[in-house]
Amino acid sequence: MPFPTVDEITRHCLDDDEPETVHVEIHLPARPDPDRLRAAFAEAMRRHPRILLRQAPNRWWRRRYAWVLTGEPDRDPVSFPGGTLEEARQRALTECPPLDASPPFRAEVIEHGDGCVLLVTINHTALDGPACLRVVATAAELYGGADNSPAPPPVRAPAEQRDADLQSVSGGRLWPRPARIAADTRHPGTPRNGMLIADLPVPARPPRAPGEQAPYTVNDQLLVATWLMVARWNSAHQKRVRPVRITMPVDDRPRTADMPIGNGTRLVEVTFGAQERELHQALTAHGPADRKEIERLLRTTAARTRALKSADRPQLGFSGDLLTAPLLPVGVRAAVIRTLRRAAGPWASTTLLSNIGRVPYPLDFGDAGRAGAVWFSAPARMPRGLSVTTVSTGGRLQLALRWSHARLDDSAGDRLGALFAEALAATSYAPQEQVPEVPQRAAGPDEEPSA
Repeated sequence: MPFPTVDEITRHCLDDDEPETVHVEIHLPARPDPDRLRAAFAEAMRRHPRILLRQAPNRWWRRRYAWVLTGEPDRDPVSFPGGTLEEARQRALTECPPLDASPPFRAEVIEHGDGCVLLVTINHTALDGPACLRVVATAAELYGGADNSPAPPPVRAPAEQRDADLQSVSGGRLWPRPARIAADTRHPGTPRNGMLIADLPVPARPPRAPGEQAPYTVNDQLLVATWLMVARWNSAHQKRVRPVRITMPVDDRPRTADMPIGNGTRLVEVTFGAQERELHQALTAHGPADRKEIERLLRTTAARTRALKSADRPQLGFSGDLLTAPLLPVGVRAAVIRTLRRAAGPWASTTLLSNIGRVPYPLDFGDAGRAGAVWFSAPARMPRGLSVTTVSTGGRLQLALRWSHARLDDSAGDRLGALFAEALAATSYAPQEQVPEVPQRAAGPDEEPSA
């Protein structure tokens, strides 16, 4: 089976110093039985056979990389390795499951506190977090016998509203060099990723009557908070003001049992450019942010993201399809893509914001209990060097901030995480605020699966 576009470009750009891993940790109140859990995962993989794959042997002159569907796993992905959660998290950042053995993920059960953590590490060349979570949900249902049916899928804005949004709101030109998170590390050039895990309140939004649509979503608040975080961090480091461009995965797949497994998200870029430049000084000054300006920025961002989510485009844009067309051998294409990636590094987006939204499955493991919290983290390779991933469960927001040590050390990463929490709180609606009436356009649900 030939590599799809996303898989191929990721495969071309692999770097042992910054493994392309997605980490998912699911906190459970009790420890599952090892034999039953292994049996549940084995059957879940058989029900989702697209996850049972390995890379076929390759030579540089071939026109395609190819996956081989194995039908049965080459190895048992479930283990109970012992040790601490911090050690398991470090493995998730540094040890990528190999592509030459099926399946391309591992699931470790770690005892932690009064319960345990199911920590899943995914090779992002083969599949993404939501696809693997679909398999985990099937395993949970098989293990515990509880219904793990997903929540209803998100709703996209219709085409006529998308066009209106695009005409009324512009993020600015795409060609200027975007902002980069100011480097703050005592060991520049050090490889590997660092990570901060945090549990935050979901920011409040204006009240609405039944059937009425929200003027903006939590995803829009996360985008504005990310812009605020970058702007304030760079201002404190006396960096020149540049447009902040945020790459945002959008996932249109159903969460039902027949969900396509693989890398199924498409990437869009939300640009905070000329319009936000006018707000930069007011919103990066010391003290509380101006709520009227925050509110205006949230509504502008909401119109922009509705348009981007609804636009019909390839996963990585038309350039991605062009670069992976099998006109040249894969070895030649790999050299071209790596060269282009280095050359285009200064124009890469500022950061990646991957908002999974509400976990669409109960993740009920029967006698091991139901998931109380779930964290995801996405790779943070250079030149971006930073990714922000969020999930919400139980009315709380689980944040994973991940950075390249070539850009930030762990102390700087912790300070950046505190700055994000402060910026997110600044987007929260306060009851005494008067919200201006504006024409309502159709929006998606409060938090759409998008990573």
